[in-house]
Amino acid sequence: MTKYLDRLKGKRVLIVDDEPDMLESLEEMLDICRLETASTFEEGRTLLESRRFDAAILDIMGVQGYQLLNIAVEKKIPAIMLTAHALSSENFVISMKAGATIYIPKDEILNLAFFVAEAISPEQPVKSGPPRWFEKLKPYFDWKFGSDWLERYKDFWEEKL
Repeated sequence: MTKYLDRLKGKRVLIVDDEPDMLESLEEMLDICRLETASTFEEGRTLLESRRFDAAILDIMGVQGYQLLNIAVEKKIPAIMLTAHALSSENFVISMKAGATIYIPKDEILNLAFFVAEAISPEQPVKSGPPRWFEKLKPYFDWKFGSDWLERYKDFWEEKL
């Protein structure tokens, strides 16, 4: 875990989530970063449009996460889509097609430092197979979405990987 924290030291990270307890938890996990938080779409949009971030962690539901993702992509800010309620293979593909760097379930927030570090500066070259973050989450996705979920999106994966 230390190597991920070293890669995050001083990085500017925006967290947008409408749940105060989630914001607090994420702040504690990433206290090595220079954090900004927002609990509404409007606050998140204002921060994305007025400041430079190394990464953005965006909840999908409650804060219009997909609209915030569009702004982050336009600003070339790596975006991590963090979700509980919108956890589905369909939302995964929508997020990735829209330009998200990483899509993670809130069940995996204990590994957040790894995911943010991978979003900011992946240790693995982009074109050498599935990203490390995806390999880490694939068993969870297979369990949650069904073992055939990748086959349903074969065209997407052939293009993406």
